[in-house]
Amino acid sequence: MLTWVTVVLALLPAAAVLTRRNLSLSAQEPLAWVGFTWLGLAFYLFISLLALEPVRLLLRRRSGRPQTGTAPAPEPVPVPVPAGSTAASSTVPPAGPAPVAPPDPSRRLFLARSLAVTAGAVALGTAGTGVYMANSAPVVRRVPVTLPRLDPALDGLRVVTFSDGHLSATYGGRRFERLVETVNAQRPDVVAIVGDLVDGELDELREEVAPLADLVSEQGVFFVTGNHEYFVDTTTWLRHLPSLGVEVLRNERVPIVRGGASFDLAGIDDRTAASSGVPGHGADLDAALDGRDDATPVVLLAHQPVQVEQARAAGVDLQLSGHTHGGQLWPFDYFIRLDQPAVEGLSRHGDTQLYVTAGAGYWGPPMRVGARPEVTVVELRSPGR
Repeated sequence: MLTWVTVVLALLPAAAVLTRRNLSLSAQEPLAWVGFTWLGLAFYLFISLLALEPVRLLLRRRSGRPQTGTAPAPEPVPVPVPAGSTAASSTVPPAGPAPVAPPDPSRRLFLARSLAVTAGAVALGTAGTGVYMANSAPVVRRVPVTLPRLDPALDGLRVVTFSDGHLSATYGGRRFERLVETVNAQRPDVVAIVGDLVDGELDELREEVAPLADLVSEQGVFFVTGNHEYFVDTTTWLRHLPSLGVEVLRNERVPIVRGGASFDLAGIDDRTAASSGVPGHGADLDAALDGRDDATPVVLLAHQPVQVEQARAAGVDLQLSGHTHGGQLWPFDYFIRLDQPAVEGLSRHGDTQLYVTAGAGYWGPPMRVGARPEVTVVELRSPGR
């Protein structure tokens, strides 16, 4: 029965993905929660067993080794002397070496079961902690970034950014409302949402995304597409977001003005947009920056950190990205580095600075291990401040 239960659980994540378009959001929810939670738990069970396997083999080898010198030597056998004989009594030495007891099977079974229970406890504890972290309030990270060309009148301007909400059957509701409240509490001058906001169609998630209308920002709320926007009806979503007060930047820029000074806020499509099949979509940084004043600083919104290579070549001052989830499930952050130049935090690429936020939601397993959900306050600084 346990074997069949394991087979069913293994099929549930695939079933959750394949039936997404055919089931209502309420019907998807239990299937997605059980299937993807099991997927995360099974992953950490595999990691735990893999780490404990050398220990098991070493202990098994030691327990199966003959224990020389521990078995008592047999007593010499006395040889009887016939009555009346003058010969002295003698003994006959035992035949062969002392026997050695074979390895105890019950000891090996106890060892195997003990390590299995240990692996299960580690996996369950790690996955459980991950579920708690993923659904907890986002941390607020304050990151001062100095832009060499920034006018002193813009010093201290706050760009509050988040990414990867992944609104879906398992994420939304009160947790997304709390995210919006956290953003508003930072008193943003600009709100930047850098992609992967949704994992479903508008008809399913209309109520879940509604809290975006409550965002309050001095200079506006801006959005660029992520790769997951191209897994659904992209056009419908991009038409709906402006009704919530969210301006979509598609290979274009807007001026952010304060005290007579300004910088350019540019946004480009995700790098997968060109191959998505959606007409007219594709990252085009040249179009976004065409005709701009080179003396004015530019902050670029681009979903994937790898797009910083284009930004560096174009002289962008700062790029804000998401996509990586900070790794989401350790040790995936090490594999992300094979595709992206940074997993999270602030880094420099030539004269271009890159900040990668760890994201607010999750994709797949509803867990975060080693990567808390976050809202980032990027405080722009002028030189000498």
